[in-house]
Amino acid sequence: MIVEIVLFNLPNGATRETAMALYEKTAARWADNPDLIARYYYFDPETGEGGGVYLWPDRAAAQRWHGPDYRKMIAEFYGSAPRIRILDALMRVAPGAIQQL
Repeated sequence: MIVEIVLFNLPNGATRETAMALYEKTAARWADNPDLIARYYYFDPETGEGGGVYLWPDRAAAQRWHGPDYRKMIAEFYGSAPRIRILDALMRVAPGAIQQL
C-alpha cells in the first residue's frame, strides 16, 4: 500500500470555508476513481496549506493519477504547484489491531 501526501498553498486569506468550497468541486472526481482506496482533504489555517492524503494500492497508481496533467491542474486551480511525497505504508495500527502491510 502507498500513502501519498500532496501539499499546496491555497489562495492568500483562505479559510476553512474557502478550502471546503474548493475541495467540494473536486471530490466527485476522486469518489469515482477505481484505483483510490481513500483520500483525506486537509487544511492548515496557520500556514495556508491545503492538500490531500491518498491511499493507493501501489506506487504505479499514485504516479498514474498524479502525473504532469494533475500537477498542472493543481497549479491552475489552487494557484500553486503541488509538493508530492509518495511513501510505502509498512504498518497499520487501529484500535485493537496491528497489521503489517
